[in-house]
Amino acid sequence: MQIIVAVIGPSRAKDNELEFAEALGKLIAQEGWVVVTGGKGGVMEAASKGASAGKGISIGILPESSRDFTNKYVDIAIPTGIGEARNFIVINSADAVVAVGYSTGTLIEMASASRAGKLLLGYNVPKVPEVNYTTISSPVEAIEKIKNYLGGRND
Repeated sequence: MQIIVAVIGPSRAKDNELEFAEALGKLIAQEGWVVVTGGKGGVMEAASKGASAGKGISIGILPESSRDFTNKYVDIAIPTGIGEARNFIVINSADAVVAVGYSTGTLIEMASASRAGKLLLGYNVPKVPEVNYTTISSPVEAIEKIKNYLGGRND
């Protein structure tokens, strides 16, 4: 089965977060894995752009009921019409989750990932009580930790 990595983060991200997300998306694609995001702008768009540059696939799970709201780098847009509840679909569809920066929506996704027992990695995110995640400092480190977590599985 295909490995899917969720990249979550704010639509209004800082430059270093956008650069991180784009590099991460490219590395995920180069591993032959799929990127899943919320399909919108900011970190989500940067990760999808990176996946495109890495010749990979990105999926966008949209809160709206139309594909018209997706960023231009998403390969597969899935409109849900369920608003922010789509965050739970993003998290539960992934084998691992990487938070790049944060907003209130990102913090909810992080809590959901932690509660679901997903591998959760965080770049430029605050300590959140009762949310288990590992802080990372580079996209390469994220890939290494995901590989270790998957135990060599590279479907």
